[in-house]
Amino acid sequence: MARTGAPLKRLTDVVLALALAALLAPVMLVIALLILLVDGAPVFYLSERMKTAQTPFCLWKFRTMRHIDADSGVSGAYKQDRITPLGHWLRRYRLDELPQLLNILRGDMSFVGPRPPLRAYVEMFPDLYARVLDHRPGVTGLATLVYHRTEARLLGDCHTRETSEDIYVRRCIPVKARLDLIWARHQSPGYDLALLCRTAFDVFAPRLPRDPGAELRRLPLQIRRRDRLFLARRSGSD
Repeated sequence: MARTGAPLKRLTDVVLALALAALLAPVMLVIALLILLVDGAPVFYLSERMKTAQTPFCLWKFRTMRHIDADSGVSGAYKQDRITPLGHWLRRYRLDELPQLLNILRGDMSFVGPRPPLRAYVEMFPDLYARVLDHRPGVTGLATLVYHRTEARLLGDCHTRETSEDIYVRRCIPVKARLDLIWARHQSPGYDLALLCRTAFDVFAPRLPRDPGAELRRLPLQIRRRDRLFLARRSGSD
């Protein structure tokens, strides 16, 4: 399957990932040692995700939850008591995502793109994800920035796995997929850079007030009116 997007995006991903891996290697080593000493093995959480509608890959994260043998599906309130104290801190600053630099270097992911879905959701919505995954999955993206807090709030009220799955499938997937497709229609190096900068701002200044129209104003001026209206509603609801 031929991917959409210029080789420049891939080159930028590799160069930036190599630079960050070299710069952050001591930080990642310290985090790995802390997890090992405080919470024990394993240090990493590995999850099968999809990089195209047909191709799986192994997503890497630092482990933030108490380990159990069978762990799949979205994180609702029923999983919160499994998050370790160290895991809460890692998640707050998204440090648990640092091992995904390896996924970027391997070509599984990009810095900016749709979040890689579980196989089960791709099988539920094959046509939808065939369009969404026409672009390489990303560590962050428009859907992550615009909808993450709303998604967390919805799933935070779900106290069983069944409820979490129902809410995620009915309410989260359609919105996130549409946001991913809006990004795909208007993707550019400048827009990706703006989303990366916004992600860094949200990580390091999470308590500062958010401008609900920020992502909207960063979209190219030629954006379709229906996309602009949809994003304005979603930004406002977050």
